[in-house]
Amino acid sequence: MKISILIPTFNNLSYLKFFLNSLKKNSLFEHEIVIHVNDGSDGTLEYITKNNFKFTHSNENIGLCSSMNNAYKLSTSDFLLYAHDDMYFCKNWDKYLIDEINKQKNNFYYLSGTNVSTRFGLINYNCGDTLENFDENKFLKFCIDDDTPDLQSSHWAPHLIHRELWDKIGGFSEEFNPGDGSDPDFCMKLWLENVRIFKGISKFKVYHFNSLTTRNNKVKLNDGTKIFLLKYGFNPKFFRKYYLKGNNSIIPYKGMLDEPKYNISMFIALVINKLKFLFYKFKF
Repeated sequence: MKISILIPTFNNLSYLKFFLNSLKKNSLFEHEIVIHVNDGSDGTLEYITKNNFKFTHSNENIGLCSSMNNAYKLSTSDFLLYAHDDMYFCKNWDKYLIDEINKQKNNFYYLSGTNVSTRFGLINYNCGDTLENFDENKFLKFCIDDDTPDLQSSHWAPHLIHRELWDKIGGFSEEFNPGDGSDPDFCMKLWLENVRIFKGISKFKVYHFNSLTTRNNKVKLNDGTKIFLLKYGFNPKFFRKYYLKGNNSIIPYKGMLDEPKYNISMFIALVINKLKFLFYKFKF
């Protein structure tokens, strides 16, 4: 089974090379890699061209959402995996993911990897915070030894959906460029298409260098929380908690999700969200 791996990058060549090497070393099967190169003046464009990767290109940074939508146009697989350029995929990651795909009865699912990092990760485990001090053997041993269960997925990238779903929701919403808030919006659009399987695959682990490409001075983030709130009437935190039944902690996967059931805490949280919505909408 071939997977199309879609990767946006913005002048981050050393980490991109490292990530691509992890795919080469740790994949059991051959997959399609499609990269959107923003700018690329650091040597990325030359490297991508020289090594015959599929790619799209923009002369400036057009944002994560537009980058993903551009890369999608060159993809050919029914299975679309969104990944960051500053990740390292574990050994046999694709076997774990494909095994899970084969369990599904239809195409209505959202499957994500388990993010490991020094901080900001779903699992915080220090294997280094730069390429120079990354301990690859320590991470790979951790992947073998760790017994974390599959998780209720509200943890974003890397995530995989079927092409049928991508076409239904129209990919990433470009009003969220350069990217903050785009992941919960993506999942909310899936929810509105009746997707109820949001599952994190424990064995599909990735080491993430703390969202290096967006947590620096190269990218000015948008107010994704505000955009999401105005679009749906509640913020991403509310969506994670009451719809996806997850947050940034380890919550074991319990199966297909149901419609949210109102209780006092949910009602209070919703009222607060509606007041914020009115504040932003009418600028009291």
